[in-house]
Amino acid sequence: MSDAATHSAIEAVWRIESARLIGGLVRIVGDLGLAEDLAQDALVDALRRWPESGVPEKPGAWLMAAAKFRAIDLLRRGRRLEQRQEELARAIGAELALAGAEFDAVISESIEDDVLRLMFACCHPMLATEARVALTLRLLGGLTTSEIARGFLVGEPTIAQRIVRAKRTLTQARAEFAIPDRNELGPRLGSVLEVIYLVFNEGYSASAGEDWIRPTLAEEALRLGRILVELVPGEQEVHGLVALMELQASRFGARTDAAGDPVLLAAQDRGRWDRLLIARGLAALGRAERLAAPAGQYMLQAQIAACHARAASAEQTDWQEITERYEALTRITGSPVVALNRAVAAAMAFGPEVGLALVEPLRGEPSLSGYYLLASVRGDLLARLGRTDEARSEFERAARLTENSRERELLTARATACA
Repeated sequence: MSDAATHSAIEAVWRIESARLIGGLVRIVGDLGLAEDLAQDALVDALRRWPESGVPEKPGAWLMAAAKFRAIDLLRRGRRLEQRQEELARAIGAELALAGAEFDAVISESIEDDVLRLMFACCHPMLATEARVALTLRLLGGLTTSEIARGFLVGEPTIAQRIVRAKRTLTQARAEFAIPDRNELGPRLGSVLEVIYLVFNEGYSASAGEDWIRPTLAEEALRLGRILVELVPGEQEVHGLVALMELQASRFGARTDAAGDPVLLAAQDRGRWDRLLIARGLAALGRAERLAAPAGQYMLQAQIAACHARAASAEQTDWQEITERYEALTRITGSPVVALNRAVAAAMAFGPEVGLALVEPLRGEPSLSGYYLLASVRGDLLARLGRTDEARSEFERAARLTENSRERELLTARATACA
């Protein structure tokens, strides 16, 4: 295998194995920063050795063994004599000796728990949302700091600072790297789901920049969701989130034209929707619906996405059912954004007058004062009612508010069409 091919294989292995590796090391050393350093050292060792020896049969086990040897070395060189550290060194040494010190024979016995612990640590509620996102993509996604920065159009130093501060916060607070008990699981799991969906949404509809979509981010979120659903298969909302992301991701091929310009839902060629992802999404939704629990926000959103996926065209979509789902979602979340989406669905089901009547009260909602989609939706409804001057004004306002250049071009074109 050539050096280039070996390096490519190492990158793939790292993306797959890094979460398991860091999760296992956190369990052993009890320090997130040290665990990541040990994992990075193991990666450097692989980059040095594998081009000559080849990629081992069990690369994840090889990396874990290399990191554990490094942990022992650090403890010995540091002359740390605390009982806990001495016990740690003996435990790691015994494990390696039992395995005959063969790199590819050493592997954690609790990989699933380790990854789940790492997820809960990265998404700890004590961290700011931006820090949770950065830490999750770094430690669970295996993305580099520069990749995260490019994905969110943020400077690399900013992302690096968020990651460093997040790890420091967890260390200083002596956050326990453990799976929450049943009483704490709900709120903590909600934080994990929120982070994964934030990453997906940024990929599905970029908030800024020149790209309408960023599939890499969406794919990473979907990968994390699929991992999580294997770890906690009895949680309805996890299945709901995976279903939602699968169904929305199925539209990627139709969301832009050949020039990369946006194609709105009503105008999309549904023949370009990914039928495999739709099938996966509907299956995940079925699993969520079979779990005996009141419908949560992600399952309700997945049910809405399923209505679109099952319809042959926008006209054949069951907009009344979608409206009902949004009404239930509004009751659960109290979100003005959800209320705006409900207005859009109601307009499709019952006419633009009904939709506009639901939109008007939202104009006084402080949280939506700078939200470009409020102006965009209102412009669309006004245009459908023939009130073109007002519609043009709303589209122009929406274009000023958005930070995405593709979105701005689309809204400006709609304003021009009204004129």
